[in-house]
Amino acid sequence: MRVNAAMSSLWCGLLCLCALGWSQLASGQPDDGKRYICRAVPLSGDASCPVTLLPELNAGSQEEELRNTVMQLRETILQQKENISKQLGTINELTTKLSLCASATDDRKYDKAGNWGKEKQNTMGDVPRDPNDSIESLGKTMQGLKDRLENLEQHQMRANASGASFPSELRDLLQRRLGELEKQLLKKVSNLEEEKSMLSNATAAYRLKTESTLNALVERISELEKGGGDFKSPEQFKLSLPQRTNYLYGRITKTLPEMYAFTLCMWIKSSATPGIGTPFSYGVPGQANEIVLIEWGNNPIELLINDKVAQLPLEVRDGRWHHICISWTTRDGQWEAFQDGEKLGTGDNLAAWHPIKPGGVIILGQEQDVVGGRFDAGQAFVGELSQVNIWDRVLKPVEVQSMANCSSYMPGNVISWLASNVEVFGRGAFKRPLEMCQERLPNA
Repeated sequence: MRVNAAMSSLWCGLLCLCALGWSQLASGQPDDGKRYICRAVPLSGDASCPVTLLPELNAGSQEEELRNTVMQLRETILQQKENISKQLGTINELTTKLSLCASATDDRKYDKAGNWGKEKQNTMGDVPRDPNDSIESLGKTMQGLKDRLENLEQHQMRANASGASFPSELRDLLQRRLGELEKQLLKKVSNLEEEKSMLSNATAAYRLKTESTLNALVERISELEKGGGDFKSPEQFKLSLPQRTNYLYGRITKTLPEMYAFTLCMWIKSSATPGIGTPFSYGVPGQANEIVLIEWGNNPIELLINDKVAQLPLEVRDGRWHHICISWTTRDGQWEAFQDGEKLGTGDNLAAWHPIKPGGVIILGQEQDVVGGRFDAGQAFVGELSQVNIWDRVLKPVEVQSMANCSSYMPGNVISWLASNVEVFGRGAFKRPLEMCQERLPNA
């Protein structure tokens, strides 16, 4: 019924409009610029057909206004289309970069799981990537993405000013994608920094070890080229300190670096009583007893590290040559003592976690009360010393044994026994040729 009523009203309006137009044409009246509208009246209402006059408008101004409105709508649509196209391009680019990051992460996980403990080898002339380049590249990518986001925000502001709306869903998607990408990039940068630090530490340690070994080799070659003076080879000499005085001693011209472990080995011969004295001492500013090997009175031989004491089970006061080695590490202050290639004692908690300080003075035959001096005759060493070598690591038992039984000779990588490295002080102290190694063995 409502549909029929609406249709009746519509037909009534059309007939009214036609009638007005026909009557105007029939009367021959000129067009006065006015427009008329007939409104449908319900059947139950007033049967009259009221006419409402539209405001008088100029035809030219109305067309101009419509044209301007159409142009504004067209510009808004074009601008919105351009913004959407740029946003779609940015989304595609971000999606591609996220896929690349995800694939790189998967490759790294596979390398860690499948190639654990194996070094990657370069093939076909590939050059390994520098972590600095990767970090710089990631930083540039991140900055570029942020710049694009700023451009999008500027487009959003312009769109708002022009009355166009920026899709909130698209903006939220971009924000989420950028947030995820930033987290992945930061994690990637953190991993690269950690790998770089580990690689740098390993490279520095290897470089120091290589340089130390090369320096010792160069010194040995130099001594061999010089002929070693009156000795068969640069290390084939001994320091003789025959009297217990405070002015006979030897001094090693080199110093020690900072060390977290060391091994001190030497050939020693003494029959002095009571106690052989101090064959070795190393003092640094602020601590004259940084490393000391001493036997005084009826006490056993003692090892001092940073003025902390450990008693060693060594017996060398029989007037014969003995090969002794003492190793120590800052980790829990662990120490080991060898005599003639045999391990006789171990211990711990000796100056634990204390690094050996660098830049001190090494004295052979005297105990230092101040760095390099103030010796006490009662603590002086009486006897002969040879092949005093120092390494910045704990030697293996097989290495100690090979030196003790004359199977091989190993110069220290920190301090090596060379005639040019040992200065002698005091009348009565001498550097003399050393007996053959086999002649120094206990059963010789």
